[in-house]
Amino acid sequence: MASWISLLLFLLYQSTSQAKENDNVPFPYFLSETSINNVVQDPQTGRIYLGAINMIFQLRPSLHLEARAETGPKEDARTCTPPASACQDTKPMPNLNKLLLIHPSNSSLIVCGSRYRGICSLLNLSNVEQQLYYSDSKGERTYVTSIEDNVNVVGVMSTYRKDARTFDVFLVGKGYGSLDSTKLISTRILQDYNEWVVFESIIEASTVQTTPFVPKYLHDFQHAFKDSGFVYFLFSRTLDGTDNKNLTYVSRLCEDDQHYYSHTELQLNCGQKNKYNKVRAAFVASPGKELALAMTEAGTYGKVNSWNKVLFMVASSDDDENKSALCMYPLNSINERLVDIISACYSDSGKISGFPAVDIPYSFKTDFCSSKIAKDMLKNYKCGADFLPSPLASKPRYALEATEVWSTSSLLTAVAVAVENDHTIAFLGNNQGDVFKVQFCLSVACYNPHFYFLVNKNLFFDLGLSHLYITTDKKITKVPVQTCLQKKDCQSCVGLRDPYCGWCVLEGRSEGAEISSAVFHKGARLVFTGDQHVSSVLSDQIRINIPSLPAIGPSDRLQCNIDSFQSEGTMLDSSQVFCDLPQPSLIPHTPEDQDFVAVSIRIFVNETVELATREFKFYNCAATVRKSENTPCMSCVSSSWGCQWNTLDHTCSDKDDAVVGPNIIGHRKCPQFENPDPVLIPVGHKTRISFEGINLNNHRDHVFTIGTELMKNVEEEVRSEDGPFYTFSGFNFSYDKSPETNVLFYVKDKDTGKKMDSTLNVTLYNCSMGREDCSLCKYADSKYRCVWCSKQNSCVYEKLCSALQGGPQNTECPNPTITNIIPRFGPTLGGISITIRGSNLGIHKEDIKNITVVGEPCTHKEEKYSVSTSVVCEIKAIDPKKTPWGQVEVVVNGGKRGTSSMYFTYRDPIPVEVTPTKGPKAGGTLITISGTFLETGSKEDILVNVGGVDCSVEHFGEEIICRTGEYRAEKVPSDLLKVTIQYGKNTVKTISSAFQFMENPIVLGHEPKTSFACGGRNILITGSGFDLIQTALMKVQGDNSSAVEVWIHFICQNDTIIHFRSPAINRSLSQPFRTYIQLDNWIKELKPFDYHPDPSFDELTKTVITETSIIIVTGRGFSRAMTASEAQAFVGDVQCLVNTLQDEKLFLDPPSTTPRARSRRQRRDTRPELLDLVIKFGKGEWMVGSVQYQKKDDLSFYIIIPAVIVPMLLIIIISIYCYRRKSQQAEREYEKVKHQLDNLEESVRERCKKEFTDLMIEMEDHTNDVSEGRIPFLDYKTYTDRVFFLPSKDGANDVMITGKLDIPEARKAMVTQALNQFSNLLNSKTFLINFIRTLERSHDFNARAKVYFASLLTVALHGKLEYYTDIMRTLLLELMEEYVQSKNPKLMLRRSETVVERMLCNWMSICLYQFLKDSAGEPLYKLFRAIKHQIEKGPVDVRVKKAKYTLNDTGLLGDDVEYSILTLQVLVQGEGPDVTPVKVLNCDTISQVKEKIIEQVYRNVPYSQRPKVDSVTLEWRPGSTGQILSDLDLTSQKEGRWRRINTLAHYNVRDNATLVLSRVVHTQHSYDQNHENHEERNALLEDDKVFHLVRPADELDEIKSKRGSIKDKSMTKAITEIYLTRLLSVKGTLQQFVDDFFRSVLCSGAVVPAAVKYFFDFLDEQALKHCVDEETIHIWKTNSLPLRFWVNILKNPHFIFDVHVSEVVDASLSVIAQTFMDACTKSEHKLSRDSPSNKLLYAKEISTYKKMVDDYYKGVRQMVPVSDQDMNTHLAEVSRSHTDKLNTQVALHQLYQYASKYYDGIIASLDEDPAAQSKQLTLRLQQIATALENKVTDL
Repeated sequence: MASWISLLLFLLYQSTSQAKENDNVPFPYFLSETSINNVVQDPQTGRIYLGAINMIFQLRPSLHLEARAETGPKEDARTCTPPASACQDTKPMPNLNKLLLIHPSNSSLIVCGSRYRGICSLLNLSNVEQQLYYSDSKGERTYVTSIEDNVNVVGVMSTYRKDARTFDVFLVGKGYGSLDSTKLISTRILQDYNEWVVFESIIEASTVQTTPFVPKYLHDFQHAFKDSGFVYFLFSRTLDGTDNKNLTYVSRLCEDDQHYYSHTELQLNCGQKNKYNKVRAAFVASPGKELALAMTEAGTYGKVNSWNKVLFMVASSDDDENKSALCMYPLNSINERLVDIISACYSDSGKISGFPAVDIPYSFKTDFCSSKIAKDMLKNYKCGADFLPSPLASKPRYALEATEVWSTSSLLTAVAVAVENDHTIAFLGNNQGDVFKVQFCLSVACYNPHFYFLVNKNLFFDLGLSHLYITTDKKITKVPVQTCLQKKDCQSCVGLRDPYCGWCVLEGRSEGAEISSAVFHKGARLVFTGDQHVSSVLSDQIRINIPSLPAIGPSDRLQCNIDSFQSEGTMLDSSQVFCDLPQPSLIPHTPEDQDFVAVSIRIFVNETVELATREFKFYNCAATVRKSENTPCMSCVSSSWGCQWNTLDHTCSDKDDAVVGPNIIGHRKCPQFENPDPVLIPVGHKTRISFEGINLNNHRDHVFTIGTELMKNVEEEVRSEDGPFYTFSGFNFSYDKSPETNVLFYVKDKDTGKKMDSTLNVTLYNCSMGREDCSLCKYADSKYRCVWCSKQNSCVYEKLCSALQGGPQNTECPNPTITNIIPRFGPTLGGISITIRGSNLGIHKEDIKNITVVGEPCTHKEEKYSVSTSVVCEIKAIDPKKTPWGQVEVVVNGGKRGTSSMYFTYRDPIPVEVTPTKGPKAGGTLITISGTFLETGSKEDILVNVGGVDCSVEHFGEEIICRTGEYRAEKVPSDLLKVTIQYGKNTVKTISSAFQFMENPIVLGHEPKTSFACGGRNILITGSGFDLIQTALMKVQGDNSSAVEVWIHFICQNDTIIHFRSPAINRSLSQPFRTYIQLDNWIKELKPFDYHPDPSFDELTKTVITETSIIIVTGRGFSRAMTASEAQAFVGDVQCLVNTLQDEKLFLDPPSTTPRARSRRQRRDTRPELLDLVIKFGKGEWMVGSVQYQKKDDLSFYIIIPAVIVPMLLIIIISIYCYRRKSQQAEREYEKVKHQLDNLEESVRERCKKEFTDLMIEMEDHTNDVSEGRIPFLDYKTYTDRVFFLPSKDGANDVMITGKLDIPEARKAMVTQALNQFSNLLNSKTFLINFIRTLERSHDFNARAKVYFASLLTVALHGKLEYYTDIMRTLLLELMEEYVQSKNPKLMLRRSETVVERMLCNWMSICLYQFLKDSAGEPLYKLFRAIKHQIEKGPVDVRVKKAKYTLNDTGLLGDDVEYSILTLQVLVQGEGPDVTPVKVLNCDTISQVKEKIIEQVYRNVPYSQRPKVDSVTLEWRPGSTGQILSDLDLTSQKEGRWRRINTLAHYNVRDNATLVLSRVVHTQHSYDQNHENHEERNALLEDDKVFHLVRPADELDEIKSKRGSIKDKSMTKAITEIYLTRLLSVKGTLQQFVDDFFRSVLCSGAVVPAAVKYFFDFLDEQALKHCVDEETIHIWKTNSLPLRFWVNILKNPHFIFDVHVSEVVDASLSVIAQTFMDACTKSEHKLSRDSPSNKLLYAKEISTYKKMVDDYYKGVRQMVPVSDQDMNTHLAEVSRSHTDKLNTQVALHQLYQYASKYYDGIIASLDEDPAAQSKQLTLRLQQIATALENKVTDL
């Protein structure tokens, strides 16, 4: 496929704004107020109809508005069944347009919306304001579309034949909506006929219109069309409902199939392995000739003709939604594959080539393709039959596959295809606002991108196919399909390769393809051929070949422009033009570094239209010699211009056949000198050189001279020898820059002074360079003949030394010299290599005979030997008894020794400490190892290992710094690992427990998620574990080979937050980018993170601003990656506030002070200076214009003020002077209070926001605990004990909670037996009813006793909860009868005045326990934790139980207590060395500090298992001695008779102080000590009054009454009321948690416990029976569930969680509980200024909560009923699971105490009951009494 689809990415990114700029004509567009859902075009008139939310628009083809019709919002409800007038609880709901179709036969528009179950209407095509048909009373048969926003609906017009009549219908395909019509595909009639009504579904086909299959297949329809008698639907769905992977299908129906028998589905695969599996949009069109031919040649599409139809489909990937592609499917191929599927099922048992190929979707049948129709008969059943299986679908194996023809890293959402001049062009829209123009087989161009909104599916052409309508969210734009006019020259025009464009040659402009003529060229460029270079001297005319040259008329004139020279062109034939050339003097000069000059030659027609252009080269032969001055002849004759050389005058000229002679050379036989001998010349010695001369016939008897740059302008004559040979006596060269250099000699003709060609190259060398000592000199190559000259003490050429010493000397080299030892220190065990540097250390490695270090032998490393200068050896271990330092000695060949002057030292490195001690397991942590003698050996000798992981050494010195590698084991060890340092081969040092690998950081999120390409946006990364990180980097990388990597270091960090500035990128690379953060070695991709193009700015329209004007800056794309708070604006040197930032507008406040220009320039006039208006987005900075700043003209005020205002002010000031003096004090006080009020009012919202943000960050840990299942739920027994018995008078000591009965051991068996009998007696309904009635008739059986009795009964009967429920139901019926007949029924269940009311409460508690654990418990726990955390953030007075942050006004701390937050480092004694950071307040008492420490240290331990405050002591160790901290001691501060409880501030404990928490050891000594402390504390308490933060109000009033006026007191009270605003702050902070809890309890859409539905139905049933009104039913339900259960749990979280609820937390919970109770009442609460603060606090939300309660009750009522059998099953399961854990025997024993107390009354009641008598219940009770208490009875 890739071989024929050559997608040359020729991206023409032209934004809409650029198009406007070029054409000066803006694109027409229409803007909708709401989102556009569907768009259709009338094929007759070209009108456009927009279906938007709540609106239908009728537009002209130019997009001018003609008419509009409102379709919403409508009063509706999700469960409403039309008509709307019959629905309850309706509210205005938006009406989305689901389907829009043109019905041409009666000129109407079919409009279907999302309201009233998706019914439709007909509007007039000519005027949509006129409604032709609408009815909402025809029932379910007319429900067409869906009320769900995310369900797609498609439709297509068709016809239907019945009774010899043809009806207009439309077919509809739609996905699943929970409250929709269940028809997947339906046919809708458009007129009334017999029993049919308009929009009725007239075909019933259960196969595609049944409920069960629809939800699990997730149908998503995208397109519908018809062709050749078939209707096609394109959609995605799951394969069989077992997984959620989408697959694309096309289904086909025969248009005249009246039963849907022909419905067959074919899977379409797009891309390799179906990479692009979900269809997004489609378009059906015929391909152009070129595409049809290419598809045929590809071989995978079959035969495709240009008139065939092709389905062009864009699809996305489930794996990465931002990757999508375009695929093509010929309709012929689709139909052929569908026929294969149908034939296989009808004739071949569903198999193709022996493999199963057919499936029946939406069915559980397995044997379906059982018919055997002859193949020749299949054509009779192409549309199926009632006896044939349907619907059919292909198996995945037989999906129709297509390779993607174009893909992109964005989500394609729309496609439209057109054919122009046999070329096929596709326009593709994506979710980023780009529209791509793809020409198949040629190129792809991006067409008018950056609409900045999602391009939706409505992408289509106008009727003339010359414009494209592009629809985004709220905008439709009409743009031309070509941008030809923007191209101003032929090359750029034809370079587009756009079939729509061509260059009109003789008019010199780009045109659309419709202006074709003989002179219109579309594909070929006009180019020159023939001469491409001419001589700048000899040429006077040029011939130009121009293929495809258009016909030039007799009146047309050709003109040649050569630079500034113009001449007339002559046309020789149809493709050749002759032009005159300018005089050589008019041709531009040849540049110094080349031998030609390039000049552009342009051909014009009629002086104005440019026909062709080409660059020509004018050459200059004389300039060719510049290329090589030593070989001028060769440079001349070898040039590409064909020049010739004159040997007489040594010149290069143009080739001229008229000039001949032996002195003219036109080929490569130049006279030259070559082959010098010798080629090695020593410095300082004159050496004779001979060389050869060739081609010198014309230079006989000439004298030549030779020279070179190193001869210092000296030239010497050359002597001619025999034949062609010459000699040069030589020169005494000097050169010391390198050991050798090349010397190039030139040769001149002495007579003329002109250079001859010379290639005489020799090498000049210097023996002394690089051979500083004797050994190096002797090591030199023998060809240089270098010797060590002792007299000069240097290396010289041998003849130079002979001249000094009288002959050659074979001097022996001196002894070796050692100049350095590296390193100077080594480990005592040896095993490292040292490098010995010096001179004369031998010539060959074998010359080294012996090396000793500190007297110890050192092994020579021969492979590392460097001649004379360096020897490497490996040291041995040193005897510990020897001196560890000494000299190094080297012995070389001949017994010569060299001894170092410096010492080498053996020593033992001792590593001591590693910092830091923790790092991520991914590695990358730089650790520093400190100790003594660490700098032993060298960096290359060191290997560092951390717990088996290599640590690469980056610094070696007194400290060693290395970078950890990755710890690859799955589980990170909890202990510290050892660090190992290896020195060489033998020395290994270890630091045990030195470093711990921790889990890698966790990145939870990042904000914001976008950036402009310019970068610089502040990116906040949130997570945990960031305190381990040393280096954080942000990296942006491209997908392809030209990857862009930008690294930005982090700005700041703490444990949970890191800030980055987004890097700038090169957006011109046109590739997707991935963004990563690297934390040390750990790399994490930030997804999603998108880069957007930089915004564009328009020119300023208003250039004068004042101090009151608003500055408006317009442009595009502002909001894609910026907010108003981040953007910056400057006028001159003053910053402006960015007030509002929209996508196309910025609103700036004027400068607060008078701005000045940033660069001060001396001004000579008084006009307002121009100031730059600069906008900064991150690193991007744009100067959008210049403005003038003008102040208001105050001249009039200068006149008025002295004349009028000043005298008036003087009079006023004098008149009020006395009054001001008298009221000055009161005014000050008033202003003070007013100022406080204003400040507090302004700060409430900010405080709310800040507090909520802080709380959400702090609650992160608790949320993690919740997600990990760490909510401390109580087990069932503890839960029931606390709910049933904790409120009793004995509380936690109640016998039912302790389970301890005081029964003598001898009687236990008898008592147990008797209690079992009593249990059997309680299981008698007759006995139990009599028992309860007798107790309730007794006057001393009070309310507390009733509650306790009911709870005992619940436990005793827990084993048979069905029976318990039956008893409760019987008693409730009696209670209901009593209240309805004789009392106000609304009072029923309000209080626990009867046993049954408490039984109901207990029953609810039992049945809702699991619901608490599964659903409501989590939001309740989060609410409790949030309240607790918010209260403890501020001061809490432990004496008066008031807090700064609370919801309860009575518990509000009225004084503004100063405090600061401290972080303590707490060490728990006996639990390891780790410290735990704990946040406390410096105003906390020591007990409060202990509580917070215990809370943090034991956070994963339930409260009941934590140590108690009194069982621990807290010790602070500020110095060498520790100090025990306690609430009261002898140091406590005393104020009169008041003593203040000690706080951390009292002890002066500072931030980051270390405290030790230890358990109290209960030894005798500690007991005595504690006893003494308690006695001391008690004595202090007895002597003085104690306070914490504030003294009690009465004491303060007493003090103030003695000194201070009534005004002072009232002022104090007024100021105290100010602090009530804190209630709002706390309320706003906790609002989300309150709402979450209310939703979890009052949401009928989620899981509703069966018990609630069962009991509410019971109440509804009885209410109906007793004719009770709705308000009373509401009250009964409220009293039975919210008030009886939820309020109890809400006020007492410790009933369900293992937590401690303090009084201050309880006070806030009470406010929320009261709000919950208010929400459940029907009565309206009238609020006034005198209403309690608690009522006012949630006044705004009460109406919302009330509606939640009403909706909950209604939702429960509409649920499927819970049968008695289902309820009993549930109750039996609860009994089975939990009864054995309860104290049933204790409950029976306690119940019997009531039977004993009211024994006589019970006996009398049983005697009066015939049923009891028949069952001998009296006798059984008497027997039990006898056994239990030896009661004397009448037995």
